[in-house]
Amino acid sequence: MDRYDLIMIGGGISGSAMAIVMARAGHRVLVLERSEQFEDQVRGEWIAPWGVAEVQRLGLYDLLMGAGGHHLTHHITYDEALNPDVAEAAPLPLGMFLPNVPGPLCIGHPKHCQTLFDEAVRCGAEALRGVNVVSVITGSEPTVTYELDGVTHTASARLIVGADGRNSMVREAAAITLNADRPHHMFGGMLVEGVSGWDDHIQAIGTEGEFAFLAFPQGDGKVRVYGSYSLDERSRFSGPDGPQRFLESFRVNCSPRNRHIADGRPAGPLRSYANNDTWTDVPFAQGAVLVGDAAGWNDPIIGLGLSITYRDVRMVSDLLLRSQDWSPALLEPYAEERTERMRRLRFVAKIQSSLDAEFGDQARMRRHSYFERAARDPMLGLHAFAVMGGPEAAPPETFTAAYRERVLGVEA
Repeated sequence: MDRYDLIMIGGGISGSAMAIVMARAGHRVLVLERSEQFEDQVRGEWIAPWGVAEVQRLGLYDLLMGAGGHHLTHHITYDEALNPDVAEAAPLPLGMFLPNVPGPLCIGHPKHCQTLFDEAVRCGAEALRGVNVVSVITGSEPTVTYELDGVTHTASARLIVGADGRNSMVREAAAITLNADRPHHMFGGMLVEGVSGWDDHIQAIGTEGEFAFLAFPQGDGKVRVYGSYSLDERSRFSGPDGPQRFLESFRVNCSPRNRHIADGRPAGPLRSYANNDTWTDVPFAQGAVLVGDAAGWNDPIIGLGLSITYRDVRMVSDLLLRSQDWSPALLEPYAEERTERMRRLRFVAKIQSSLDAEFGDQARMRRHSYFERAARDPMLGLHAFAVMGGPEAAPPETFTAAYRERVLGVEA
């Protein structure tokens, strides 16, 4: 039986990033990745400024920039209640949230994964692809049994890292409960190419009618776009012409520039899913720890999946590198910080969903009221600091019912 210090179940962003850090420190690492080739998962392309700071702390920033990382520097909020000329007159500078971070960082998901996977190999990790993990056993002597090219192997490790996404096999093996709230809206996404006329450094969100959009340029005329719509319209963009109808939904009066997106071409799959929050109370057990989506994910309405992942990786690797004792007690600070982090981000996502992803007359009036009041009282935008600067960047009172009522108004 081969023995390692760590076995990563999953070689995507979280698994490969952690493999790099631990292999650089001299640990023997095995990475088991199911896919033969990384594919567009319609997520994992936007890193908030606080996530970029985590990337820097992990020593991965230059690697991602060398692979085509692209910074966004300004943000515009559009809405049917706002004049687009007024909205575009004062774009929000995204370098204001953290020093030495010019704004969010974008990099295509397949390239992002492959860049980290290749670097993990270069740093000395043993990384295998096309692997079928048969069983995971946690506890005092963690083991993994897997198949590769028709041959069954078993390997043991001091610690198994569940970096295997939303349907985590490691989470199930460790009997870690995944909590979830009820889905509250639909969310679809697609990569669009051939977008000329849109500034490559400006991201935007907006709501009009029964559709809310988000646009994150990737550089070279490519834009990752997302759309929120009602749960009652789950099949709104199904069928072979769904991608084109999705693009046409971006033709809105509140953002005339969206015509450049609608005139573009689908450059990847359109995928839609119901949005909600999930979390684990304790993302570890004896012999195992969860990182990234395996430990629970935030509603993508605020786009923090990668930022959460990179902090998970940084916190867990920091703890492991500080001690030779990898017992569960070592990971308690990670659980405590992550629990509060996810609570705060869950709270912010619900506010943002109420503002951006609810439709009809009452929701329209709510947004209009919010824009008017926020123009007079900038403190009503504190939740944006939690999104961009990190959940600890906003004061504790931001995450209270009183603040939510102030933002959404009495009608909420």
